[in-house]
Amino acid sequence: MKRFIGKVAIVTGGGNGIGAAIAERLSDEGASVLIVDRELESAKEIAQKTGASVLAGDVSEPNTAQNAVSTALSNYGKVDVVVCNAGITDRAPFLEMTPEFFEKVIGINLKGAFYFAQAAARQMVAQQTGGRIIAVASNSGLFGGRGRAAYGASKAGLINLVQTMAIELAEHGINVNAVVPGPTKTRVTKTADLPPSVQSRMPLHRFGSPQEIAAVAAFLASDDASFVTGQAYAADGGYTTAGMMEG
Repeated sequence: MKRFIGKVAIVTGGGNGIGAAIAERLSDEGASVLIVDRELESAKEIAQKTGASVLAGDVSEPNTAQNAVSTALSNYGKVDVVVCNAGITDRAPFLEMTPEFFEKVIGINLKGAFYFAQAAARQMVAQQTGGRIIAVASNSGLFGGRGRAAYGASKAGLINLVQTMAIELAEHGINVNAVVPGPTKTRVTKTADLPPSVQSRMPLHRFGSPQEIAAVAAFLASDDASFVTGQAYAADGGYTTAGMMEG
């Protein structure tokens, strides 16, 4: 399929893991892609494979988003899709969590997505051609988890942000959705097997791959999802829907 021929996409955190898989998938389907990542060398490696362009930047800095939109306009002339993927998964016990730790996680995972979605949406409105905004959330935004006070709050906030943007931007032809990954093998060094506590409530009993998450993100970015907006679309092996697994 070549669903994105003539489309321009910005992907944050596109140098590694899920973001890299999304950048590759959109490029493979014909999109011109701008990767925004603070890890410039990793982003350049993905760019060499895909023909994407690269912008170094920290998504938690508000100016990075506008710089990205300006770069996309300079390189490709428009913005059709933005994927707010950049994030960190640091954990810390609630009683020991510092304000600096909490602010860092919220700054990248939630504020960064807000900055990029707003900057891209303003450009899409100016273009009058509609668009797609996709956020990469997490099932940690749907339920609690030990050590995830900051991470879970950032992803729960991101899902609500998606819902609110979907309502306000619908009149401009902009669809906004979240892909919600479950346990995903984003690094080759990660253990091959899920912990037993996860396997016991996960029907598919395995890690997802970045490519499987990218497939859902690409669907949400495409015209195939033209009647889908405001949704948190789980790609988690059934983790968030499983009840009793015995019997």
